[in-house]
Formats: sequence, C-alpha cells, structure tokens
Amino acid sequence: MKKNVLIIDDEERFRDLLARVIGLEGFEVFQAKNVREGFIILEKEPISVVVTDVKLPDGNGLEVLERIKKEYPLIEVIVITAFGTIQDGVNAMKQGAFDYITKGDEDDHIHVVVERAVEKAQMQSKLQHLEQRMESQYSFENIIGESTPIIEAKEMAKKVASSEMSVLLQGETGTGKELFAQAIHQASDRKNGPFVALNCSAFPKDLLESELFGYKKGAFTGADQSKKGLIEEADGGTLFLDEIGEMAPGLQAKLLRFLENKTFTKLGDTKQQSVDIRVVAATNKNLKQEAEHGAFRDDLYYRLAGFTIEIPPLRERKEDIPMLASFFLQRVNNRVRQIDDQTLNLLKDYPWKGNIRELKNIIERAAVLADGDRITADLLPTELRQNHGADITVSSTLDEVERAHIQRVLNEVDGNKTQAAQILGIGTSTLYRKIEEYDL
Repeated sequence: MKKNVLIIDDEERFRDLLARVIGLEGFEVFQAKNVREGFIILEKEPISVVVTDVKLPDGNGLEVLERIKKEYPLIEVIVITAFGTIQDGVNAMKQGAFDYITKGDEDDHIHVVVERAVEKAQMQSKLQHLEQRMESQYSFENIIGESTPIIEAKEMAKKVASSEMSVLLQGETGTGKELFAQAIHQASDRKNGPFVALNCSAFPKDLLESELFGYKKGAFTGADQSKKGLIEEADGGTLFLDEIGEMAPGLQAKLLRFLENKTFTKLGDTKQQSVDIRVVAATNKNLKQEAEHGAFRDDLYYRLAGFTIEIPPLRERKEDIPMLASFFLQRVNNRVRQIDDQTLNLLKDYPWKGNIRELKNIIERAAVLADGDRITADLLPTELRQNHGADITVSSTLDEVERAHIQRVLNEVDGNKTQAAQILGIGTSTLYRKIEEYDL
C-alpha cells in the first residue's frame, strides 16, 4: 500500500498548509474541499490515510468516517476540528477513528500522527493479504480433483462447515484428511480463530494427555512451569485430532467428558476451565467397527461421528491422477513441465497404497532425477514400472507394447544395452535405433 494521504477540508489555507507539512515527510498528498470530491478521489487512488474536518459544506466528518470504515475498512481516518469537544472525540474513536485532533493544538506534530496511521494501515493491508493467502491455501478449491468420489466428499464438507457439529473424517493414510479439516475450518464462522492440529499417534499416552489438556506447575517431575494444552490453544477455533483411533481408552473417557460440557482440568490442577472450540477428528480405521469390537469407546465414537465424511483413496479416483501429478510437478520444479503418456498410464494403473502423499513423493523424486523437460517412465520407482505389466493394456498398440517391453528389459539390466539386446534377441544397433525411435 502506498503512503498516500487525502485531506478533506473546506478551508483552503489550512488545507494547503497541512498538505505541505505532510508532503515534506515523503507522503503523496491529495486534497478535497468537500465530501463529494473526497470520495471521487477515494474511488480512483489507493489512499492509506484520510484527514477530515468535522464540519464540511456537504456533510459531517463523523459521517465521512462511518462511510469510509464501511466502504474502505483498511483506510485509517484522522478527524480534525476547530472546536473540539470531549464527546465528539469519544464518538469519533468509537466509530474507528485513528485519532481526533483539535486544529492549532497539534499542528506541529500532525505528521507524526499521520506516519503512525500509515504504518497501521500498511500493517492491516499486509494482514489481509496474508489472510487471503491462507484462505486460498486451505480452501475447498485447493482440494484438487473432479472425480465423483472427491466432489461428493467436498460437497458434504462444505455443507457441514458452517455448522457447529463435530466432524469425523475417515480415510486411508495420505488421502488428505488434514487438508479437508483445514478447509472446513476456513469455511466456518471460526476461520479467524486458531486451527490447532494434534496427531494422537505421535505421542505416548502420558505425554498426549498433557499436550491435550496442559498442566500446572509442579504437576509432575520436570513441570517447572504451567503449560497451556492444545484444547486451550484452540479456544475460539477448531481442534483437529488426527488418528483419533490411536488414543488410549483412559484418555478417550477424559476427552468424552470434555466434549459433553466443553470444560476441562489441567493436570495437577483442581480448577475447571471452559473453552469454545469445535472438534474435527480423523482416522484411518473404521471407528464404527472398532467401537463394536470394544477397541474404541462407542459413546465417544457417537459423540465424534455427528457428521462422518469418507475421504476416497486415490485408487478410487484415478481420473484425478494426471491433474494431481501436474499440480505437484508445477510446485516442485520450473524446468520439468511435462509427464509423458506412458508415465501417466503407469501412474493411473498403480494401486497407491500411500495415496496422494505417495504420488507427491514420486513426482518430486522424478522431477529431481529428470535431465530434460519432462518425466518419463524410467524415472519412476521399479515397483511402479513393473506393476503387473501396467503399461500394457488390451487397447495398447503394437508399438506401445514393444516400447513398454524394451523399457522393462532395459530397467531390468540397469541400462546395459548389450545385455538388453541379447535378451530381446535383436542386434545392438537395432536396440539403439528403437531407443531413439521410442525416445526411451
């Protein structure tokens, strides 16, 4: 945001004097003698700060302040007047004025007030830009895919986002459960609050309880000072409990009590605390079956599963693989821009036990290994290339079958052309010609 200042005042001499004083400090100053001219300038110029008189020919400075705060919330407003009253000053500050100044009393350092106002306006602009980037990064639009299973999952998540219901995300490891949780948070009324994530499988039982609920100084050996738990850190926002199925039964009971009344007690404390949070949980297990077999508390399951969303594995949305692969490639490498058709066929035929996370890692690895501007099949891991002849299908042409077979033999012998020619039953010169012809 530029350091542009707009002065709205009908007294020409005072307006010119103020413009010179502020202009000498490096600001670009715009002038208007009334409200109408002022808002014409606001429509055209990126103004950071408005300095407005209270009494104007066609309006009131406090009305100008109110309108600016509605239409241009990032602009800071300094209200000035020849006859200041305490009540006017109080009203101006209540409506969001940066400062209220009486003419003549603070003329010698008004440039300091303007400087502070500009700094605040610039900081607000930076924060808004950061928030917009966060919203873009964690929005539903950032969940890539056009297949029916992923569209259905996104639609369900969008519908529940605006409610206060607990959400249970079920899906295999690497399917993007945390991305869904972040998108739900970002689309909710809690988006300005914190999003706090905890992986329940990453901590031993005792440590997990203290991470979740916090502890009071002296609660145990080594507790030299009190610590907030993640429940408290998430107050006003969303708590994401990943791999909830790994939580120990005793801690499940304590979590259930918290979910029922939103109150908790830190370890080593006797005082109850209350927080306002929404819980989104995730698991790679079938929690309903776990609860039926006694491996997970059924009362906690039903409390968490107010709204369950199944996140589909990658093998059930193979039509999304080219789009996902291209996205990961663009993020990691500016030089390598393409993935050839044979490679895409291999990617689409692979079972993807590690789901999207595995695809991301493989694309990033291939991009690092690539010498040219595209990813070819030879850059993929051996188990992927040799996946039950995945690149040969009923619809493959004779050339495609030959190309795939030659590539597999070359991979088997680590690129040894003489050995490969012997296995294929062709001359070395013929093999070199085939390599060039098929761009192997």
